[in-house]
Amino acid sequence: MDPVDYRASYKRSASRLTIAAHLFGILAIILMLVWLLHYQGGIEYDSDDPQRVFNVHPFLMFCGFIFLVGEAMMSFKTVMAQRKVQKIVHMILQLTALCLGVIGICAVFKYHDMVNVEDMFSLHAWIGLITFCLFCLQWLFGMSAFMFPGASTTTRARMLPWHVCGGRALLYMAICTALTGLMRQFTLLTLKDHRESRLINFTGLSILFFGIFVDLSVALARYV
Repeated sequence: MDPVDYRASYKRSASRLTIAAHLFGILAIILMLVWLLHYQGGIEYDSDDPQRVFNVHPFLMFCGFIFLVGEAMMSFKTVMAQRKVQKIVHMILQLTALCLGVIGICAVFKYHDMVNVEDMFSLHAWIGLITFCLFCLQWLFGMSAFMFPGASTTTRARMLPWHVCGGRALLYMAICTALTGLMRQFTLLTLKDHRESRLINFTGLSILFFGIFVDLSVALARYV
């Protein structure tokens, strides 16, 4: 099999992985909405109910820092357009994720104030804040290096592998944050042999598989 055939095979595999990632991402959104709306009372930032305020946090953090970030990473294969357009879509999705993340973090701090709980006391919170700060740096780095005309082609080529690897690492850090957050809620709710507990487990698995398929798809991209 010559190199052209190899590239065609990798392209087909990457396309299938991308489809699987989309399916798991959509499934995770649906499961999380069922959990937050049906079992946890709804989602509302300006509510007087602390639980409804808190529910803004997991929903926006997943939609932003996991789903949209994953979509941004796959945008170079899913957006059939010129490279410049793909880069713009990639940066816009990342910026949208950043904005949703800011709102999601504000929601959890507001919840802590409402119920008089100390901020930043769990491993989930530590990993989450580190991930958010690194994501901001990653976005600024990508914007300055790849969107503005100042950087040379050689510099961009040298920085690209670090940018890609950094994005993949941040996606897994975000997934780790989400899973530790789900585990923490599972413990606080003291769920045992209940439909809600299984729903939380399936949501966590969907988030994990979404990240895995996104990462595999991105990893194969270098061979396409």
